[in-house]
Amino acid sequence: MRRKVKGLININPLQTGGILTEEARKALLEWCDGYSICDFCKGRLEEIENPPIKRFVEEELPNFVNADIVRITHGAREGMFAIMHAICEKGSYVIVDANAHYSTYLAAERCGVEIAKTGNSGYPEYKIIESDYANLIEELKKKGKKVSLLVLTYPDGNYGNLPSVEKVVKIAREYDLPVLLNCAYSVGRMPIDMKKLGVDFLVASGHKSMAACGPIGFIAMRREFANVIAKKSKYFPRKEVEFLGCTVRGAPLITLMASFSHVKERVKHWDEQVEKARWFSREMEKLGIKQLGEKPHSHDLMQFESEELFKISQKHKRRGYFLYHELKKRGIWGIKPGLTKRFKLSTYAASKEELKIVIDAFKDILQAYKA
Repeated sequence: MRRKVKGLININPLQTGGILTEEARKALLEWCDGYSICDFCKGRLEEIENPPIKRFVEEELPNFVNADIVRITHGAREGMFAIMHAICEKGSYVIVDANAHYSTYLAAERCGVEIAKTGNSGYPEYKIIESDYANLIEELKKKGKKVSLLVLTYPDGNYGNLPSVEKVVKIAREYDLPVLLNCAYSVGRMPIDMKKLGVDFLVASGHKSMAACGPIGFIAMRREFANVIAKKSKYFPRKEVEFLGCTVRGAPLITLMASFSHVKERVKHWDEQVEKARWFSREMEKLGIKQLGEKPHSHDLMQFESEELFKISQKHKRRGYFLYHELKKRGIWGIKPGLTKRFKLSTYAASKEELKIVIDAFKDILQAYKA
């Protein structure tokens, strides 16, 4: 069985930051057998020295995001769950941003924690209203409810908006509350300095943003939370309870490590990625396809809206699937099948020359079906 996307221009936001490097592809073949990385395990994943997981987890990843302690997880959502499960009392509240990913809600629900949600500015930018964190804390206090954690998505997976971490952290400090930053679409794409941002936790995704096969991610935390998040089992003293002893025990971790030198280098060129995304947005809007979310945009993930493409879909025999097929026919992959009125894409993995092809494709499609 093969994916029929080889050679196509990939603009899928779930994939563009996770495309494997050649080094990772070679490592994948070498280490793909079962628990192959556990050959020399002495009892804990983070203590394996061959391959050099110990150095990767204790030195390289913490240095990369300027954190005290890092633990490997199966992804950002598993990281959020582990944090909430460790520090939030059942029945207490987690306050999340209005653009939070659904997995944030599921993590809280699985922990028996309630959710309060901030607002956003609505159509067309959907900017997070950071002051709502303070408003919600006060409202919940008046009702006698406890708030355990503030969660901010940076950026969100719908619009690619980058809210003000500084404003949310300032509010958190006033109320002595910890802050969790969901960096599934930022760590590995753009520079992230946890201590500079002032957050207590962040979660990252290797398969979304660090050129690794999935599922894999990591938690980064301040040292003061280590005894809670990385608590040891009373039955098996070398194992950490929140991670069920060990997490990723195979190829995803190897590919994350193999791609890491490339990832460290590419984040240095984030400004170029932002400029490329802004240029693409301007060119799309010249075609009458409107970019939603913050402007000027500061991330490669964007959502667009097109009334004209939607009108075409209403008359086309393939209905909403026509755009997917028209783009694939022109060598472009990544727009979700069935979407025409609103759709997401990412400019991260494509060159400017390739994005010109994408823009020309949209132009051709609009002209071909022009009434």
